[in-house]
Amino acid sequence: MLSIDNPQIALVTGASKGIGAAIAFTLARDGFDIWLNYRNDHEGSSAVKKEIEENGRKCLLLPFDVSDNEAVKASLTPLLEEATPYVLVNNAGFRKDAIMAMMNKEEWEGVLSVSLNGFFLVTKLVVINMLRKRKGRIINIVSTSGQSGMAGQVNYSAAKAGLIGATKALAAEVAKRNILVNAVSPGFIETEMTRDLPKEQVTATIPLGRFGRASEVADVVSFLASDKATYITGQVIAVNGGIYM
Repeated sequence: MLSIDNPQIALVTGASKGIGAAIAFTLARDGFDIWLNYRNDHEGSSAVKKEIEENGRKCLLLPFDVSDNEAVKASLTPLLEEATPYVLVNNAGFRKDAIMAMMNKEEWEGVLSVSLNGFFLVTKLVVINMLRKRKGRIINIVSTSGQSGMAGQVNYSAAKAGLIGATKALAAEVAKRNILVNAVSPGFIETEMTRDLPKEQVTATIPLGRFGRASEVADVVSFLASDKATYITGQVIAVNGGIYM
């Protein structure tokens, strides 16, 4: 738990709803002030900000597309001249499911761009400051789809598998500067993203027999951001009810 009189900053991308919002709430509860990125969900992000501030922490809203290089620089560069997040959570991502034979180029590139280009553009700016400070935590939200592959999600599986590889490579690059880089890999979690799935059919494939909660993913992020995780880097921690082991 951080000192409430000397809070550190956590930057969470894609945090206006779902897993990202749960992560922002949980890190705020842990004592972090939040830089909350979102693309266009102004209503959702404002609700998250209000709840965080009602619980005594600061929340700065940062509306930009993580895959847009100029937008990322315009939003983050002035902030990073004044402060450095201790925690960066790369959560922004989306699905555009289709079998590969029917997938168009835009569906392929769009999903990869947010997960991979977004990770690169945001992390590159932040990690430079972390290297100077010789401390930091980078936590990438990946997916079971990127570990096991999933039919109908060639684009999403490729994006998340790529992010797993990037996590491990970056962890090796920055470990000597006391920057820890890990991935959290959710399975089927109760969010807007899974609302249209055949729940009973999917649940039957999960050993624990239920969908996960966003708070259960957020609690693992909280652990990785804490002083309890000082010897963990380059790892992928699954939160999936046993669907992939």
